[in-house]
Amino acid sequence: MLIDTTPVDKPTHKIGHLDPDTEYEISVLLTRPLDGGTGNPGPPLRARTKCADPMNGPRHLEVVDIQSKQVTVRWEPFGYNVTRCYSYNLTVQYRYRPTPKHPLTSWAVDLNNTMPTHTVRNLPPFTNVSLRLILSNPEGRKESEELVVLTDEDVPGAVPVDSILGSSYEQQISLSWREPLQTYGLIRQYEISYKALSSFDTEFDLSNQSGKVLKPANETSHMFTGLYPGSTYSFTIRASTVKGFGPPVITQFTTKISAPLMPAYDQESPLNQTDSTVTVLLKPAQSRGAPVSKYQVVVEEERPRRQTRGTAEILRCYPVPIHFQNATLLDSQYYFSAELPMSELRAPMPFCVGDNRTYSGYWNVPLLPHKSYGIYYQAVSTANGVIANGPHCASWFFSGTATRKPEPEQEKQSDHTVKIAGSIAGILLFIIIFLGVVLLMKKRKLAKKRKETLSSRQEMTLMVNSSQHTTMVDSHYKQRDSEREALPYQTGQLHPAIRVADLLQHITQMKCAEGYGFKEEYESFFEGQSAPWDSAKKDENRMKNRYGNIIAYDHSRVRLQPQDGDGGSDYINANYVDFTLSVCVSGPMQETVYDFWRMVWQENTAAIVMVTNLVEVGRVKCCKYWPDDTEIYGDMKVTLIETQLLSEYVIRTFAVEKRGVAEIREIRQFHFTGWPDHGVPLHATGLLGFIRRVKAKTPPTAGPTVVHCSAGAGRTGCFIVIDIMLDMAEREGVVDIYNCVRELRARRVNMVQTEEQYVFIHDAILEACLCGDTAIPASQLRSVYYEMNRLDPQTNSSQIKEEFRTLNMVTPTLRVEDCSIALLPRNHEKNRCMDVLPPDRCLPFLITIDGESSNYINAALMDSYKQPSAFIVTQHPLPNTVKDFWRLVLDYHCTSIVMLNDVDPAQLCPQYWPENGLHRLGSLQVEFVSADLEEDVISRIFRIYNTARPQDGYRMVQQFQFLGWPMYRDTPVSKRSFLKLVHQVDKWQEEYDGGEGRTVVHCLNGGGRSGVFCSISIVCEMLRQQRCVDVFHAVKTLRNNKPNMVDLLEQYKFCYEVALEYLNSA
Repeated sequence: MLIDTTPVDKPTHKIGHLDPDTEYEISVLLTRPLDGGTGNPGPPLRARTKCADPMNGPRHLEVVDIQSKQVTVRWEPFGYNVTRCYSYNLTVQYRYRPTPKHPLTSWAVDLNNTMPTHTVRNLPPFTNVSLRLILSNPEGRKESEELVVLTDEDVPGAVPVDSILGSSYEQQISLSWREPLQTYGLIRQYEISYKALSSFDTEFDLSNQSGKVLKPANETSHMFTGLYPGSTYSFTIRASTVKGFGPPVITQFTTKISAPLMPAYDQESPLNQTDSTVTVLLKPAQSRGAPVSKYQVVVEEERPRRQTRGTAEILRCYPVPIHFQNATLLDSQYYFSAELPMSELRAPMPFCVGDNRTYSGYWNVPLLPHKSYGIYYQAVSTANGVIANGPHCASWFFSGTATRKPEPEQEKQSDHTVKIAGSIAGILLFIIIFLGVVLLMKKRKLAKKRKETLSSRQEMTLMVNSSQHTTMVDSHYKQRDSEREALPYQTGQLHPAIRVADLLQHITQMKCAEGYGFKEEYESFFEGQSAPWDSAKKDENRMKNRYGNIIAYDHSRVRLQPQDGDGGSDYINANYVDFTLSVCVSGPMQETVYDFWRMVWQENTAAIVMVTNLVEVGRVKCCKYWPDDTEIYGDMKVTLIETQLLSEYVIRTFAVEKRGVAEIREIRQFHFTGWPDHGVPLHATGLLGFIRRVKAKTPPTAGPTVVHCSAGAGRTGCFIVIDIMLDMAEREGVVDIYNCVRELRARRVNMVQTEEQYVFIHDAILEACLCGDTAIPASQLRSVYYEMNRLDPQTNSSQIKEEFRTLNMVTPTLRVEDCSIALLPRNHEKNRCMDVLPPDRCLPFLITIDGESSNYINAALMDSYKQPSAFIVTQHPLPNTVKDFWRLVLDYHCTSIVMLNDVDPAQLCPQYWPENGLHRLGSLQVEFVSADLEEDVISRIFRIYNTARPQDGYRMVQQFQFLGWPMYRDTPVSKRSFLKLVHQVDKWQEEYDGGEGRTVVHCLNGGGRSGVFCSISIVCEMLRQQRCVDVFHAVKTLRNNKPNMVDLLEQYKFCYEVALEYLNSA
């Protein structure tokens, strides 16, 4: 094919514009001018051009399929016009990093197929793969654009076996683990199955000791409770992504054996007594986790631990055995008189203490006349070399010279008993008189000013007076209270009303003997149906009852106005229970939402009280019967106007309209969210504040308050009983809880459903009576605080001192078992002071994995006014806990750090932050961003990053170091500067994280100073929201979790004074 002819006049010629990699045939023809003509072509020359550099790389590279271990890509087909060479190579090059700790892995694969697609295989799941195509020929190469592809998730790998740590207790096992090394996606949850394999106690039934727990991805620890002592459990842990669960890993842990359970001794006396012996009845103990191996009898001379003669009690045991011969040498008050093998005590048997015989090497030496002795009896279990005895043992006490004559002995016992009874009565009488005098003086001192300035601040403690009743003034509820007063129920003769002055003593007595008094009272209530409920049982109404055994009695049920002649439309599972002031109803279901709003409208209700969450422990307790905006329910229109979120409850305000009625009603729902899924609240402080808020917000002319939980019986009953009893205590100076519950149960079945709830009601009313209503309207704060500080010259005391003394009295004391995790040996070095420890229930367990470090830090979660667990109060980091401190900040999404002490290496208070640059703490990086000094506050901003989890990004944290509180002062130098600190923290929280982030507050030991900041923050928010001040309630709420919060009277006063400063600045 002739392509081109070119005339030439030289012996050489360069031919251009040829195609690359193409063979050409070139011939030369000789041509003469004019008539010479053209000759034949000479011999042809065949030559091939070289390849040219590819025009461009492959284009439009895109993903067409993504799987967990492979990716398929395609590209735009290309031909010679792109390759510019008939011989070329197409290579796919890809690289990825399997984990952040692994080096970059690169691969290159030559493609042989002609199709414009390719599947890259054997990739790691959930990994970013950088992929590109390379087109090359002998003359050059061109690359496509790089494509980054995230492979799909897959089931994760196994949890590392060496990461599983367990701490065993008698009935609990604490388990922690780390995330799988091969996550292969986002871990969604962990499944932990457990099963009992064996027990040292051969009689224990293992069949029901199994279960399964699901934990979210951010929780890699769990405390398994309800286990049996001395038993080996198998734990199977699996992690899951959206693709399912990965392979399981199995480990085993064994609970510690428990001391044997000692038999009950119900006021039993010794069987016989002589000058040198005492015969007691020994009963077999019950094994708990390991068989009983032996029994021990201990004698203590002259100083028994109780002075009650001749009765058996449960006391602490004696772990160290001491022979009689060594007791004198060791100056020991006790000695072991006998040790009996388990085989000798399979049934109750008498034992003679002092019979001068030897039992297992212990001499049972005769007792001496004219001496007082305590005889203790304890059991010991042994398993695998582990010995468990205690913590309790049975005991008998006697004193004086014994005699064999029964009648004189009885007279002696009677005389001694009378003396002891008289002593106890005298002590009790002294306590009651003392409390009465203190509180009476308090009443006289404050009554006049209180009546003028404090209509809402009710001091129920003033009623603790044996001679008269004091009425708490509350002008807001006169109409509703008068209705209650006009319809009293009858007080039973067997259970008379209790004076407020005697309430503390009464509850203390009822709690004796493991709460036998409460148990006996509660079990005397009628259980189950006590009146007809025919309407509730009708077929058309069965679906309107959430539970078949908690339905409405006919005589007290709320009758709805029938709809369109439908006789069944008058039923709702609700009863009038509180003399028309309260309606008790079960939690609405989808089928009964319209009926619920019909009832609210019909009864002219202004307040709805909800004492349940929508879902608890995975079960629906109540349907969401209110809208997020506007909803139509039948002929009712409900519009949400406002939602006010607080730490323990939510207040929602609705506008409710009814078709055909011009009126628009404002109805508030008070939703208490602080009730735990199981049991009752640990403290009543939050619920009492909730009840007072309901009262304050409910108009006196409104219809009955609608109260519901799930069934409308248990928690609902608690709320109503406490509400009624607080009014009765205020009005009459007495409470009658028993007969109130009995009366409510006559109106609705099983009101107050558990004994635990019944006890909680008593504790709540006692707290209310001791503490009173301590809220002060903002407009009266200045005058009231002036009166609170007025010194009484007769008592040399003031009201604020008495209030702080009351606060100390009602502050709960932490027991050793409350702080079991902080007291673990491995955590001792993480505590600055062993007497300032956080309770287990409010510990923030660390989540970020850091080698072998534990998940404990000496810190406690605290509620703010609006947000649960908004504060984390902790000690200044020790040199060995700096890394844990930053783990805490990162794990709990903290955006602010408030520092209220100085850096002092002498007190092991190091500087835990970088002044510039980067501070590496294992996988954590803390980077300094900026700093600013404004008056008494240095503010520093840091960027925190976890290199082990780059997908989590970074978190910005601002530290506020307050310089205006020298170590030698009890309170800050300036109220204004401290208030400014609170405002700065609030502003940063709102601007950076919308108020959702937590605030870490620390001083030297995480106590008084930190409590002052948290309290003032709560009080300021209270002033903004409610226009009132309740310092007592704020500090009491914090102390419920950490007793040392605001631990000085001067600090308590400072909280009031900053509140005044806030009002002045506003």
